[in-house]
Amino acid sequence: MNNAPLDHAVLQAAASWFARLHGAADDPATIAQWNTWLAEDARHRLAWRYVEGINQRFGTLHADADHAHQALNAAHRGRHSRRSLLGGLCVAGATGLLGWGSWRQGWVDSPRAWFATYRTGLADVRPLTLADGSRLWLNGQTALDVQFDESVRQLRLYRGEILIETGADARPLQVLTRAGRMQPLGTRFSVRDQGLRTTLSVFEGTVQATCAESGRQLRVEAGQMTVFDAQQGAAPRPANALRQDWSRGVLVAEDMPLGQVISVLKDYRHGHLGIDPSLDALRVVGTYPLLDSDRALAMLERALPIRVVRTLPWWVSVEAR
Repeated sequence: MNNAPLDHAVLQAAASWFARLHGAADDPATIAQWNTWLAEDARHRLAWRYVEGINQRFGTLHADADHAHQALNAAHRGRHSRRSLLGGLCVAGATGLLGWGSWRQGWVDSPRAWFATYRTGLADVRPLTLADGSRLWLNGQTALDVQFDESVRQLRLYRGEILIETGADARPLQVLTRAGRMQPLGTRFSVRDQGLRTTLSVFEGTVQATCAESGRQLRVEAGQMTVFDAQQGAAPRPANALRQDWSRGVLVAEDMPLGQVISVLKDYRHGHLGIDPSLDALRVVGTYPLLDSDRALAMLERALPIRVVRTLPWWVSVEAR
């Protein structure tokens, strides 16, 4: 099996076949052509599996999902069964060639996230004021527990991202992730959980980060950021002050690559959002609504030589105009 990463064109082809079968599930000629395409390359079958996974996760959010499922079931009753078409893909799927693991990570990696005191959904940015006067913003798909007692204030971040403005209180404030512990000194900073790694950005004051297993410490000053795990952390480097603008529900792009803009928007919408790699380096300037990614895409389409292609309700791609 070819284990090369799947490219944009292969994924788009798989999505196009999914859409065709939706409308022609009883057409023997279309089914035969689809079977031929599947047999041509192992990447085609892996891409098909990815598209099916996206449909299973997000297709039910759309009114025509039942029709899509019926079309696929009819197609699968053709010459190849689901098992034979996708046979041998379990190992390939586990390799994460398509980012499958990272796509699901926020849902299966932190069981305690389901029972956290504060939880947000997709495209759900929420402000909070804590009992100590600290101001807190939760980014989309965030799960957090807040535990205050007589000696310490603790925030346990299970997934997602928070922005904090600390309140005046004699008790130390600690933010805990799987990677380690952060203790600020009168500051404004953000913490983003990325599974085994944590990204810390400090905008005001100072934060000391301690790796959970090695005990190594990093001191991060205002205007700096670092990424660390349970064993070690990267040397602090300049932080992007615009990184905190998600708390206002906006993405501020100052000569930002389009590929990076699309990567950010992915986190605020259901389904697949892809981009032709040839467009990654296009420069973007402006302010875009994070919580209305369709509107943001329309704004980008008006400003740049691109077009937004909606192959399926839950499959959108940015292509050259």
